[in-house]
Amino acid sequence: MHPYIHLHVHSQYSLLDGQASIQRIVDKAKADGMKAVALTDHGAMFGIKEFYNYVKKKNSPVFSEIKKIKSEIAEAKDDTAKLEELNKKLKEEESHLFKPILGCECYVARRDRHKKEGKPDMSGWHLVVLAKNLTGYKNLIKMVSHSWTEGFYMRPRIDKELLEKYHEGLIVSSACLGGEIPKKIMAGDTDEVEKSIEWFKNLFGDDFYLELQRHKANRPDANTDVYPLQEKVNAELLKLGEQFNVKVIATNDVHFIDEEDADAHDRLICLSTGKDFDDPRRMRYSKQEWFKTTAEMNELFKDIPHVLSNTLEIADKVDFYSIDSCHLYPSDAAD
Repeated sequence: MHPYIHLHVHSQYSLLDGQASIQRIVDKAKADGMKAVALTDHGAMFGIKEFYNYVKKKNSPVFSEIKKIKSEIAEAKDDTAKLEELNKKLKEEESHLFKPILGCECYVARRDRHKKEGKPDMSGWHLVVLAKNLTGYKNLIKMVSHSWTEGFYMRPRIDKELLEKYHEGLIVSSACLGGEIPKKIMAGDTDEVEKSIEWFKNLFGDDFYLELQRHKANRPDANTDVYPLQEKVNAELLKLGEQFNVKVIATNDVHFIDEEDADAHDRLICLSTGKDFDDPRRMRYSKQEWFKTTAEMNELFKDIPHVLSNTLEIADKVDFYSIDSCHLYPSDAAD
């Protein structure tokens, strides 16, 4: 079985859209043997500190052991044999750390974030953005802040100007069917698809990935239109990945934890859209948006397992870094 980690995950901080709690996301990932997990709430980073703190708490026994081993290494000094043994022990202990990947599924304005002129500027293309180090984290929070203070129009929107300015330390993937590249594939606009891929690759290099999803509905009360579109887009993305030498990853658009949570999530969507539950025209999800296990993801993508393994490459690129800081106080107006 190929190892896998989730890189497209919405918590309850994707308000009235995600249902998964931070603790359950982390606990299920760890219980499944995953080495990391990303948090990518829609347009916001409200849950990042809770996510970071909970993972830090879970890692605390491992960090304590690492600190102890490092102290023993310092005392060993010139004892070559003992140093070799301790360094091996340190490496083994470090492999037990669980890595939080801090991110956001941003909305990218189709024109620019300052334009707010009706349908062309509503919402925006989806883009998964992950911070691979502290610089990337700071750049991501700057972009998300601008999306709320400058770009808000139906949704908090960033734009390509911000991506160009704050791209350092970031990893991006093409997201779900709402992403720019999938949208242009569905529109049949080959030239625009290729231009988009070239733009992202020129800016992010090997930190740009194409993203596949497979949400095959197996219930009559679910959205059955999504999967055929995903398969059409996936086929093109795999070809484009080879054509432009861009790696492809598999994700599941996680909005709740377990399969049996789908009905509760369905009712949450009724609340968020203001629709009656028995309205046949209301928004429906595929009910495949649970936090699938490694085994379930392997079954889904058994024909192209490299798109599972590529998620580990992204996790390996992400540093362990602290987002803790001292208390910030307002300055004295008299100073």
